Amino acid sequence: MKLSYFEDTDTLYIELLGTPSTESQEVAEGITLDLNDSGQTVGIEIEQASKRVDSAHIQMNLPFFSGGIGDRK
Repeated sequence: MKLSYFEDTDTLYIELLGTPSTESQEVAEGITLDLNDSGQTVGIEIEQASKRVDSAHIQMNLPFFSGGIGDRK
């Protein structure tokens, strides 16, 4: 997972999978999901991120990682 913030457009992009998207779906105003050929969500774009996300409290809980990055159960 990779988080990228673009200050010039106030956009946060959350890359979930490292595969290219082939389709985008706006699921709420200013929130778009990028999907691959299989329909999997590969990324999430959040417009006006500074108004929607409290960056001081971003927390990630990854239950499928046991010891470290790459150690999948």
